[in-house]
Amino acid sequence: MRLSISMVAVAGLLTGCAQGALSTRESRIGPDDGTDACRAQLVALDSTGNFFGAQILTGAAIGAAGGALAGGLIGRDLKGALIGAVAGGVLGAAGGYWSAVQQQRSDQAGMFAQVGGDLSRENAQIDRTQLAFDQLMDCRFRQAEAIRHDYAAHRIDRTLAVARMNTVKQRAERDLALARQINQQIADRGAQFVVAADNLAPGAKTAIAAQAPPPRPATVRRPAALKLRPDPAAPSIGSVQAHDKVTVTPGRGGYALVETASGQRGYAPVADVQGASSRSLPPASAPAGAAVTPDEVRTLAGSNAARRDSFAQSVAVSEQAAGGFELSS
Repeated sequence: MRLSISMVAVAGLLTGCAQGALSTRESRIGPDDGTDACRAQLVALDSTGNFFGAQILTGAAIGAAGGALAGGLIGRDLKGALIGAVAGGVLGAAGGYWSAVQQQRSDQAGMFAQVGGDLSRENAQIDRTQLAFDQLMDCRFRQAEAIRHDYAAHRIDRTLAVARMNTVKQRAERDLALARQINQQIADRGAQFVVAADNLAPGAKTAIAAQAPPPRPATVRRPAALKLRPDPAAPSIGSVQAHDKVTVTPGRGGYALVETASGQRGYAPVADVQGASSRSLPPASAPAGAAVTPDEVRTLAGSNAARRDSFAQSVAVSEQAAGGFELSS
């Protein structure tokens, strides 16, 4: 009895820690003091992140339980079982989701339906998270730009402008810490989906790896603004000039991610950069009412990987750009 209770406690501890069970909104994003004009966008991002935090490590607990059995339950060795639980949690996390699918679905059609449905929901949630993050970063960068304009127009003095800019920087750092946490949760879940997809549709893992081309050298055709996100309405965070040598990675929406020789990154229209390309995100969900096929699982898993990559890309670009929240000299 004591052994069983101990193992349940270990599994609960692993699951609770992984899900951030003790985390509250206030601990993640701070209290609302009524002074942050971007608070609504911040709350929206935090709310979308709840999806990933609440669900992500169900598989790790399953893996931990399997590791515990291998490590010591059979021999009634509590110490070995505890060690196995920890090892299983680490090694079993990526395969935990697939194990759960096998346990809950006894037939192949059910497994395809489960994974297809879960991937569809995951992709839709990543889209919502991407939108929430884009809107939050837009708000922060426009806050910084408004401070610069007020200072340039002599509506505020330098001391007040610096103080306000420092507040925006501090809040942006907190925003990005939250985004990095969500990004890691999305990546961890993505690893579990890849395992499941590759088991149901062999070759899915290889296809996913092949769909992300490496950065390549390119030349700028004409002057262009570097945007915070792939959208002409996004804040400008830099620029490139004709004939500049840059490195490009496919973006989305007709934009490529451009990195200059100095290391600055931002999005530019593919038409402005010779050798640049964009990619369209594959369908986010399976056709309604139809049986999910191996090809559809591969497509959905590839769509999930593309969305994960796009979100990670956005976080990295915003993190670098936010380091430039300064007053104009």
